[in-house]
Amino acid sequence: MKFNFGLGEEWKELKKFNNLNEKQRSIVFYAENKASMNHFRLLILELTEKRNLQICYITSVKNDPILSSSNENIFAFYIGDGIVRTKFFLELKATILLMDMPDLDSFHIKRSKVYPVHYIYIFHSMFSVHSYLRKGALDHYDTIFCVGEHQKKEILETEKIYGLKPKKLIDYGFGRLDTLLKEKNNFEKEKLNKENLIIIAPTYGNNNLLKICGVKIIEILLNSNFKVLLRPHFKIFKESEDLIKIIRDKFQNDENFSLEEGVIKPEIFHSSKCMISDWSGISLEYAFIFERPVIYIDVPKKELNEEANKISLTPIEISIRKEIGYLINPDNLSEIPKIISETDNKSRAEEIKNIRSKTVFNIDKSAIIGADYITKILDN
Repeated sequence: MKFNFGLGEEWKELKKFNNLNEKQRSIVFYAENKASMNHFRLLILELTEKRNLQICYITSVKNDPILSSSNENIFAFYIGDGIVRTKFFLELKATILLMDMPDLDSFHIKRSKVYPVHYIYIFHSMFSVHSYLRKGALDHYDTIFCVGEHQKKEILETEKIYGLKPKKLIDYGFGRLDTLLKEKNNFEKEKLNKENLIIIAPTYGNNNLLKICGVKIIEILLNSNFKVLLRPHFKIFKESEDLIKIIRDKFQNDENFSLEEGVIKPEIFHSSKCMISDWSGISLEYAFIFERPVIYIDVPKKELNEEANKISLTPIEISIRKEIGYLINPDNLSEIPKIISETDNKSRAEEIKNIRSKTVFNIDKSAIIGADYITKILDN
């Protein structure tokens, strides 16, 4: 079903939300983009289907699939990303708001001015807080659902250095990882054949692999008889339109090349052979799901936090790369086909599995932990 929201429809949706009773809008999720649901899905299912609780899902995504959900415990509303959204946040009356969007109260997304909402942040990456988020990105949240011990330590040290009010830190886990591990088990039961497919997943920024050597990597892989799926970070489509056009024009007629602008379909993700990345958070997801090393192109790391070095802890995305992957200098791209042949390694797989268990809290149980905490707030 398609929803074609015209002028004024977003205001009508906001009015519908505000007309709900207090119980119906006690738990609210906000989705900034299509990827948000990847991190909310299991928690929402736990709340609505297993515990029979009602939730509101507020989305800035037109034609978001949840808008046509048959789940009677989900009230879904589309509010766009303009003035209606701004008003929604300023005048929100809800017990809890959960988001995977950082920088609350720093820019246009503000805490409610009319109600004591409890704000919970859900990470959209397993990476370190002080390196992949801006300074102060989490300062105005009340509770943080932490992926692992590294994030707890980073937040505690940040609070100490800057004299911040302590937040409630929950040993949560990573819902996206739990979802993908469940999918993996299902696909393994179906004995899905692995294709000769390589996923290239660059992050955004001035020094991402796509800008530095993306075309060359694609050429090498295609010439080595691999299928290639390029899945850039969604910001690349805006900040590098000319480069995307060059890639489209050069490879669009090659049946072994495809460009993914949205979320990679599960069956494609699970049938792939290897991932090539730079500093994208999806690389850690890939390694932990398939227990296979990722090939990292060693380009300069982007820094959103100019004061990251005030935190003494080494970001996990730096310390873990050699443990879960191969580092390739952009001058040595010809080595990639050989390295791909080494990624199916049983001893390496066991190492990555052990690293995963030490890095991520509550694997396969994050939704239960999150729902327990939410119901505790509601009960109080």
